[in-house]
Amino acid sequence: MRRSVIRSRKEFLEKREKEKVHQLIAVRKAQFNDALQHQTPLPGHLKKDALALKKFSELDDNQTKRYFLNNDEKEKDLDDEYANAGVEEPRVLVTTSRNASQKLLEFAKEVRLIIPNAVRLNRGNHNKKSLMEAVRKENYSDLIIVQESQGVPDSLIISHLPLGPTIIFTIHNLVTRHEIKEVGTMSEQYPHLIFENFSTPLGLRIKNILKYLFPVPKEEGVTRVLTFDNNEDFISFRHHTFSVDSRLHYFSNSNNAENNNNNNHNSNNLNAVQLTEVGPRFELTPYKIMLGTLDMDDAEVEWVLKPYMNTAKKRRLL
Repeated sequence: MRRSVIRSRKEFLEKREKEKVHQLIAVRKAQFNDALQHQTPLPGHLKKDALALKKFSELDDNQTKRYFLNNDEKEKDLDDEYANAGVEEPRVLVTTSRNASQKLLEFAKEVRLIIPNAVRLNRGNHNKKSLMEAVRKENYSDLIIVQESQGVPDSLIISHLPLGPTIIFTIHNLVTRHEIKEVGTMSEQYPHLIFENFSTPLGLRIKNILKYLFPVPKEEGVTRVLTFDNNEDFISFRHHTFSVDSRLHYFSNSNNAENNNNNNHNSNNLNAVQLTEVGPRFELTPYKIMLGTLDMDDAEVEWVLKPYMNTAKKRRLL
């Protein structure tokens, strides 16, 4: 690994640890102020530092409080790996594991077509470190590796450069393009993205990792849509194109029209939208998130799936 990468990663980790400490202090201040306003007893873990919290709470202005505690608008993130997102379009490299089967190569080609500005690379005999060095040298923003077991694609790795994060997904129920009947042609427009049910901090983290693989689309004239729908921690991916036919209309139900004669002349005439699945389709399950790239053996594990805990069936992660 180059010295500049090691130095920038060290600076980033130090900055991240400081921001964590500041946010924990801000949370304690908020709990202290909340107890004072509602005239309730202080929590036990705040009694020891009550005087210091009172002193520093009086010095905080509204902007400082919003900076650390405004989680709704996400004005601040602990991890600023995507701080420059939107300034430059992402450049993504797609590759496979070594000795890839024909089905895995076909799936890698389809992943390359899904992501605009992506490039597919034959893995050959490149190991993990030489692959990451080549990606850094060519200034790619992300690396995607698809892997397989017994000829079936079952793993998807996304590594963001230069400092991470790296996320590992498990692939389920893969249906490639040639397996879909009457499949549409693959458009190369910058797609609109739809994310459903990503509400927890972990869900928002995964949403950002997926979202920043794609460039910003145009506001109008885009007929390509990618959907990431979370249902009980399974992320369903669907790829569609649509067309609007102004000659067809949807009309209100005739039974309702008989009951509401006044509304009969004001029925909504909406242009009919024809939806065409382009493929592929599959489900993703997150397995691990690491604070680093693939070649960083000492990268901290931010989150890992633990499916065998007693409460695993009750918990919803995303």
